[in-house]
Amino acid sequence: MIRIFIAEDQRMLLGALGSLLNLEEDMEVVGQATNGEEALAAILKLDPDVCLMDIEMPVKSGLDVASDLKQLNVDSKIIILTTFARPGYFERAVKIGVDGYLLKDGSIEDLSDAIHKVMSGKRVFSQELMFDIIREENPLTPREQEILRLVAEGKTTKEITATLFLSSGTVRNYVSEIIQKLNAKNRMEAISIAQNKGWI
Repeated sequence: MIRIFIAEDQRMLLGALGSLLNLEEDMEVVGQATNGEEALAAILKLDPDVCLMDIEMPVKSGLDVASDLKQLNVDSKIIILTTFARPGYFERAVKIGVDGYLLKDGSIEDLSDAIHKVMSGKRVFSQELMFDIIREENPLTPREQEILRLVAEGKTTKEITATLFLSSGTVRNYVSEIIQKLNAKNRMEAISIAQNKGWI
């Protein structure tokens, strides 16, 4: 029996997924959560075979939870389920080392098939996402992403310099480089572009 955990913040979808997967002969849903923090705690306790993880959840995102699980060497297979075909999310998921990344508009048969594949050691990625990632890579370096994330959190140049141990001139240079790379008019537009692409 394949033991499955589902983390999804839309309760109707969570209920429907749970019910449909429980109908499969060799699958059992052992736990569910609607936010990332609950999901992480429950997964560590339940030790499921497969975790189905939404990306955009309250408290902790699905990618944050996946990253934590990998760092803690948890054996559960991780399949990301998302509505968003954002290349930045996909890129980060691949770097973390998830076992699958699928769009939510697939059928339950596709999902069941994907679960069986990852259980046999394969990795399963949605075709649409593969094309997106090839077409559009994140132009920002890890340091630029980090700085833009801090700007998006509302941090001032002074706070960023203190956090990253950089001079204010260096931080300003990074920010103008980011704005240029993203063809944005200002910081706010740069944040909006990067967030929509899933690059930060």
